[in-house]
Amino acid sequence: MQMQPPGPAHEKIARLAGEWTGQETMAPSPWDPAGGTAAGRVTNRVALDGFIVVQDYEQVRDGKTTFRGHGVFSYDSQQGHYVLHWWDSLGMAPNVFIGSFDGDTCAMTATGPMGHTRATFTLGDDSYDFTMELSMNGSDWKLLMNGTYSR
Repeated sequence: MQMQPPGPAHEKIARLAGEWTGQETMAPSPWDPAGGTAAGRVTNRVALDGFIVVQDYEQVRDGKTTFRGHGVFSYDSQQGHYVLHWWDSLGMAPNVFIGSFDGDTCAMTATGPMGHTRATFTLGDDSYDFTMELSMNGSDWKLLMNGTYSR
């Protein structure tokens, strides 16, 4: 059987590959009532011959790691959308985000017991912006955090 090479959809998520650091702003939330600022460290690597991107994330506040996450980005060619499987140090069940690109912006949503979560990545050449929002009903969104990361 001839293996198919990754296509343009895979190349879009491969733009995330690299070592990234950035400043983050956390909005007040049930997990962080005061909100505040943090430093984010992200390592993304292309894996499985270019078909996925594996992400390891670490948030640092006041010199201490306060949150970690692990994600796997892929493209579902049969359904025509991007998928992010996400695990983190909150210890909850993994989230599965589904979304699409509009130009350089990929917006993905997940639904779980705590409501809806939207993750938005806006990709530049050597930086990207990230926003995480929450909603109980899937239409009224509240900012959880945002950050800008560079290589």
